[in-house]
Amino acid sequence: MKILVFGYSGQVATELRALNGSGVEIIALDRAAADLTDPAACAAAIETHAPDAVINAAAYTAVDMAESDEATADLINAQAPAAMARACASRDIPFVSVSTDYVFSGEGTALWQPGDPTDPQGVYGRTKRDGEMLIEEIDGPYAILRTSWVVSAHGTNFLKAMLRLGAERDAVAIVADQIGGPTGAAEIAQACITIAKTLLSDPQRAGIYHFAGSPDTSWADFARAIFQQAGITCAVTDIPSSDYPTPAKRPLNSRLDCTTTQAAFGIARPDWRDSLTQILTQLDTPKD
Repeated sequence: MKILVFGYSGQVATELRALNGSGVEIIALDRAAADLTDPAACAAAIETHAPDAVINAAAYTAVDMAESDEATADLINAQAPAAMARACASRDIPFVSVSTDYVFSGEGTALWQPGDPTDPQGVYGRTKRDGEMLIEEIDGPYAILRTSWVVSAHGTNFLKAMLRLGAERDAVAIVADQIGGPTGAAEIAQACITIAKTLLSDPQRAGIYHFAGSPDTSWADFARAIFQQAGITCAVTDIPSSDYPTPAKRPLNSRLDCTTTQAAFGIARPDWRDSLTQILTQLDTPKD
């Protein structure tokens, strides 16, 4: 099965590239091969490569920068995925696009259901929501996979930031009123491939799904787990989000209900503590 991946150096795209040869041929496109600010070029890449399925693992994820760069965020997060979805629908092939918990308001404490009304609080979430809506309007075998708190041994993420800060400081103050599920990029990558394979044989399972690590936790408690597993002595002080203002509002409630994903594709929520162990092992392994 040949899978075309939009994104190359991002966390999920990197993990998808690592799966090349394990029953699938992964062709990952970098910016030179497919400029995400040019939706027509993205569609043309699908026609050129003629894949069996497409996974969109690319996004404008600079949440704070998006507040002052909405036009670019819209192109990458909404218009490009829509062009990809149209190209896939014309070939009748599966299209899997990774989305985010930021499409919700972040209020309350209940787990967000895939069918709950969206209410993004910033540009990033709004453009990702707009992309979802455009994909849904296209009559093709698609899956939108919302996830949260992505971590890996690659790129920039909270886990790697904590390892750096823990090595530099004796104590850190971390937000404790934002709750969600840390999710390993490797697990997201595998989930995307499983979904693409299923849609190829059963396109009726198209729709919006959730996938996040378990159990739900706070950023502060996640930091404590990182330090504990990494053997770092660094005290964590809980603070409210109001003590750490950012240009873009972060959701307080990022809890995602993932039961329909397991029912449709047999994909259970991964335990983020296991993902953390695997990532720390990767980071400790000498590179060739």
